[in-house]
Amino acid sequence: MSKTLERRAKQREALIEAAERMIRTRGLAGLKTRDLAQEIGVANGAVYNLVADVDELVLMVGSRTLARLDAELSAAESAGPPGPEAALVRIAIAYCDFAAHNLELWRALFEHRMAPEKPLPDWAIADQMHLFRHIHQPLAALFPQRSFDDISVTARSLFSAVHGMVALGLEQKLIAVPLAALRAQIATMVKAMVTGLVAEETAGR
Repeated sequence: MSKTLERRAKQREALIEAAERMIRTRGLAGLKTRDLAQEIGVANGAVYNLVADVDELVLMVGSRTLARLDAELSAAESAGPPGPEAALVRIAIAYCDFAAHNLELWRALFEHRMAPEKPLPDWAIADQMHLFRHIHQPLAALFPQRSFDDISVTARSLFSAVHGMVALGLEQKLIAVPLAALRAQIATMVKAMVTGLVAEETAGR
């Protein structure tokens, strides 16, 4: 690698790290390219020599956030007694804890919107979909007769339920819920949902 390319690669990494810090402290709305350029020591316009646009920069930060979330969900899977139901509860609570401890970075994953004519890149979609294996695998163990597509729909439904509880529970305005109570409620909801799914499956045989 030439010195020019090596310097550019280091500047790009510094830009992504600076953007991550800025989102963590200010939220997505506080991400300003002028401030980023000043922090990494380049001209304002030079930011766009390192990334195509702000969308790409936000997605790169999101990719780092998803990678850390993936690691925490993986750790949660093996952190307790075996069994798909217990694993699903641990995964849901780990998701809640990650959101609580990385609030603005987590929010940015869902607040960011691409321009209407700009599709989400395939690599960004793959980063997101890769995480669903944490839910898909325990559900597949619970319901081995179901098809992959059917399990995928159930996994998305379970994620939506947990995500909704986390998003509302961590809201810092009218309906904030203490983290310990939120974790307990999420565990109760996941257990109830799994119990209902198992009962439905048994009744349908």
